[in-house]
Amino acid sequence: MLKRQLQQLNSQKNQAGFTIIESLVAVIVLGILMTAIAPTIVLSTATRVQSRRIELATLAARGYIDGVSSGNIPAPPISTKTNDVTVSTNSLNCNDLKKDKGYCSSPKVDSTYKIYCVDGTGDGKCTKEQSKDFLIQAFGFNPDSTEASRGYKLNIRVYRADAFKDKGTLEKSDEKKKATQSAFTGGLGKRKAPLVEITTEITATDTTTFQNYCSRLKNTGNTNSNCD
Repeated sequence: MLKRQLQQLNSQKNQAGFTIIESLVAVIVLGILMTAIAPTIVLSTATRVQSRRIELATLAARGYIDGVSSGNIPAPPISTKTNDVTVSTNSLNCNDLKKDKGYCSSPKVDSTYKIYCVDGTGDGKCTKEQSKDFLIQAFGFNPDSTEASRGYKLNIRVYRADAFKDKGTLEKSDEKKKATQSAFTGGLGKRKAPLVEITTEITATDTTTFQNYCSRLKNTGNTNSNCD
């Protein structure tokens, strides 16, 4: 009897010890698996967030174009000399959108461009700490006139509002490189780079001559256009 009880006791101890070892092995294996798949999860989440951000920025750009085309949004400044501008993040105030008709005020910067606020958070302003708010850099070009009624080429770049959080020049695309952010990212994306860049023609309320349109086309670098 005593021998049988000792055998049962030893058997229980062996089973308990085996269960602890199994648990430790399971924890180790789980830890290895989580370490292996964690980068994939982070990359997938960051890419999904970035893709959604670019999608919303595109919608904001299209909405701005429709607003300017219909006259519901005032036209940006139109230049007869250049079809491109550089924007700085200094002295930008987007807290009084009703007064400025959606545009942010920048008293220390010249009027060759304007920044339009798209309030993604619904708080009535664009806050530089918010990545859900968008700021649209808009500028027009017409070599013959600065009047919006004559038609012009509209260039817009859409940035995250937090791109204006600190001082410095924002990135933009040029002939040598494309600066727009990619939907595929493993982090927060390039904060200073535009999410979307769009160029479009705004038709005139007055009769737009072919000569005027062709002049704008030639100044975009299209050497094949012939206005004669």
